[in-house]
Amino acid sequence: MLPARLVIDQKNKQQNEASSRASWNTPRSDSRSGMSYGSRMAVSFALTSLMTVLILVCVVSVVWGNAFSDYTRANVTEIAHMAASQLADGYEHDGGTWDLATIADLAESGLVSDDIGIQVLDASGKVVYDDTWPAAALAAQIKKNEEPSGSEESESASAEDVAPSHSLISSAPTDKDGAVSAPIKDSSDRTVGSVRLWILGSDALLTKADTVFKEKTFNAMWFASVAAVCISLVIGLVVSRQLVKPIRRITGTAKQIRDGDLSARTGMRGDDEIDQLGETFDEMATSLEKDMKHEKRLTSDVAHELRTPLMAMLATVEAMQDGVYPTDEEHLETVASETRRLARLVQQMLDLSRMENRAAPLNLEQVDICSLVRTVVNAQEQLFCQRDLRLRFADETQGRSAVLEVDPDMITQAVINLMSNAMRYTPEGGWVVVSVAQDRKHVTISVSDTGIGIAKEDLSRIFGRFWRADASRAREAGGLGVGLAVTKQIVERHHGFISVESELGKGTNFSIHLPRERVGESVSPTIKH
Repeated sequence: MLPARLVIDQKNKQQNEASSRASWNTPRSDSRSGMSYGSRMAVSFALTSLMTVLILVCVVSVVWGNAFSDYTRANVTEIAHMAASQLADGYEHDGGTWDLATIADLAESGLVSDDIGIQVLDASGKVVYDDTWPAAALAAQIKKNEEPSGSEESESASAEDVAPSHSLISSAPTDKDGAVSAPIKDSSDRTVGSVRLWILGSDALLTKADTVFKEKTFNAMWFASVAAVCISLVIGLVVSRQLVKPIRRITGTAKQIRDGDLSARTGMRGDDEIDQLGETFDEMATSLEKDMKHEKRLTSDVAHELRTPLMAMLATVEAMQDGVYPTDEEHLETVASETRRLARLVQQMLDLSRMENRAAPLNLEQVDICSLVRTVVNAQEQLFCQRDLRLRFADETQGRSAVLEVDPDMITQAVINLMSNAMRYTPEGGWVVVSVAQDRKHVTISVSDTGIGIAKEDLSRIFGRFWRADASRAREAGGLGVGLAVTKQIVERHHGFISVESELGKGTNFSIHLPRERVGESVSPTIKH
């Protein structure tokens, strides 16, 4: 049995191995199984159309079917009333008796079609005529009634004379819905009988013509349903292809960029959402390409900037070791100077990283901006004189207080960065003016120079990391291209913004706008002119 301590150590070892375990896969292949987006959309169109058609057919079948049944019943009812009127006339013409021949003539007339059954009942409810009785017996009764007789009573055969026919079996419907009845009334509005009509071979009072019409109608509806589904499927395929085409274009461009072709673009333009997606994708790709180029140039610039002081230091130290240079104050100062230069470059990169990551603390104090900027200008004046540049401070606050709650060290760094930028790009004999002004909302610190200026197409990029309009000239001037980026981050930490105006060959004016009142933790956008 293992000791408890050994068991615990093994468990801890297993947990450490599990926590340090990781995996990574290369990008998946482009071939994917399953139905494509276009096919799914086409099927969705077809299913939507099918469901719509099925619901429509069901609703129409119920509503239209009931309405059509009411319509056919109304037709048969109307025929029944017409037949009752003619039977009433025949009843009075025959002297108040039911004459079988008269009823048979009505049954065979054009009023009642061949597929309509008729039954006549007297006032007591006895059936005096039913055209579903066997034809042979009915013909015999009619023939008997038509035989000549010597008496006037036998000139016409009444329904009572054919009493045996009442015992014949009838196939007339017995339910209310299967037949339509109408009363037979004489001229004195006395009910003398009734007539019943029904459709032979149908329980829904549908004649053969009605049945054919109904079948044709439903067949047409089903045909229209199938046609609608097919048309929806075709439209779905066409529309899905139109939608999928730009999506595939974006996907293809994304694959090109993924494979290293950063110049690939969709080239899409338009007002709909997919075209706007393509335009946004192109803008993103352009920004990515610029960032990649900047990163590549950064690698080269950092290597060059770091290599120069390192090589100078190495050459000086090796020369002193070999006895070529004496180990005196002059050569040690060379090493110290290059060391300070190297430290300054590294510090700039570190400051930018801290600003972008919000790692640098913001120590806010009530500071008189005018006094702060004047102090910075006085401290930098000697450095400008050494480069044969004239530096001047201008107080444009008109005697009003310009006290703000800021981090004095960060604001000092931002002003020094703008002044150093002006000093590097202003030729000898030029002017650099630092001024402080204010209005109701902002206190503005401006740094103007009479330098080389900035091209119009470069104004939108000057606050980017490691940006320099002229890399070779900037390198000779000692800049790495992070000063303006750091300044932008400092100003945004104070909820302000920077504006810049420039003209080639005449100079540049940078202005830091700091709000008088803090507006929360939201970051205001940088405004560029």
